[in-house]
Amino acid sequence: MHIISQYPTLDARLYHQQQPSPLMGAKAGHFNQALAEQLQWSAADQAQWVEICSGQQTFPEFTPLAMVYAGHQFGQWAGQLGDGRGVLIAQVIQTDGQTTDLHLKGAGKTPYSRMGDGRAVLRSVIREYLAGHALTALGVPSSNAVGFTSSTQAVQREQREPGAMMLRSSDCHIRLGHFEWINQYAPDLLKDFVDHCITWHYPACLTAEQPVLAFAQQVIQRTAIMIAKWQLCGFAHGVMNTDNLNITGSTLDFGPYGFMERFRPSWINNHSDHTGRYSYKQQPSIGHWNLWVWVNNLIPLAAADEKESFKKDLVACLAHFEPTFLEHYRLGLCEKIGLPDFHKDSFDCAMAFLNILQSEQLDYSQSFILLQQQHYQKLKDDCLNTRAFDEFLIQYQQIRSGQDTATLDAKMQQVNPVYILRNHMLQTAIELAEQDDFSEVDRLFQLLSQPYTRQADLERAADLAPLPSDQPEIMVSCSS
Repeated sequence: MHIISQYPTLDARLYHQQQPSPLMGAKAGHFNQALAEQLQWSAADQAQWVEICSGQQTFPEFTPLAMVYAGHQFGQWAGQLGDGRGVLIAQVIQTDGQTTDLHLKGAGKTPYSRMGDGRAVLRSVIREYLAGHALTALGVPSSNAVGFTSSTQAVQREQREPGAMMLRSSDCHIRLGHFEWINQYAPDLLKDFVDHCITWHYPACLTAEQPVLAFAQQVIQRTAIMIAKWQLCGFAHGVMNTDNLNITGSTLDFGPYGFMERFRPSWINNHSDHTGRYSYKQQPSIGHWNLWVWVNNLIPLAAADEKESFKKDLVACLAHFEPTFLEHYRLGLCEKIGLPDFHKDSFDCAMAFLNILQSEQLDYSQSFILLQQQHYQKLKDDCLNTRAFDEFLIQYQQIRSGQDTATLDAKMQQVNPVYILRNHMLQTAIELAEQDDFSEVDRLFQLLSQPYTRQADLERAADLAPLPSDQPEIMVSCSS
């Protein structure tokens, strides 16, 4: 494994170096061998993955550290935050040459723990472990994880629960909230910090006429693309605080997330979100708001006599968010529904289909699969308003008439997952894991590795449908 040490070259005010606090009685949960190999783990490291993923063993080439940052939480300034239960234990070069952070979550108290105990519970670790794996397999930029361990060490939340630790990988752990902390508490660090962010993550911007503006535009566009991909696969993050978005546009920090089942755009999957700020339909606008907060933290980089023009340039960068999001969402939605993106009526037809899913409360993922399989009558049978469906189908078939339907159908198969990570699937895996049975975690891991391919030998009926309408949804809290 090729370990480098980038982040510790920054000013020491930005982190606190410390070793993780190992889990007592650590035991194997699940290991992502394919990711370990991608990260070029040696045979010896792979053999000791339990020790590494439980904080018992670190790498001599890198001194573990906890990052400090700040943020806006639910739209309100929250002040100093930071890695309250995690430490960065390595930065490695993957087989493709990309730099990846290895971050141990549940690693004990840090100076940024506030009132927390620095630990993670098994249920939250399993949720994040499988979510990162699921999004990665769906082609959505995301953190992933090498593995997780369970423990005989109990953690107190609403009740006593098994403790756990997870080794997360991400292309970047620098959050929008890092810039907020610097401007609030150490403004002298801003220029050097931004220069390093550009050099490490956006080196192509170094040759731009104005590297900072090029950097800002890239962060904005990548974030817009990530959120478009979330919307297309029906993923709701649940806690889009500024400290939970990073600068590379990859999904980070899974709390009370969820994958859309019955299509309800106003769905709130976090029972702490009383206003619906982080509902599925709000994600694009919240992403824009977070980036607006972020670009304001770049203004101090301008000289005093250039601040007004620099503000206008940053506003121009931010203006790229909406068209970038809409372009990728429109193209993706046309692919999902099997219509040519160049046809003037394709997007309106796709939106008509979504309106049917919403009014009839149909399953988001499986409805696209039925459409892909041309099971039109089955879709119609699930509708009370059959007239609306007939009108949609007439327009749909008219647009497809004379098109290269074989190519359109092939693309549908590539972008419509047969399997998503439904909350009741997760709950079953968690309940078994809390009894030291990780077989269901492993089954879901395998199933979600190939979400676009039917796997009759692995799947269960519950994998393909939401809970019956007379059963309440599983609500998820921020407690972890």
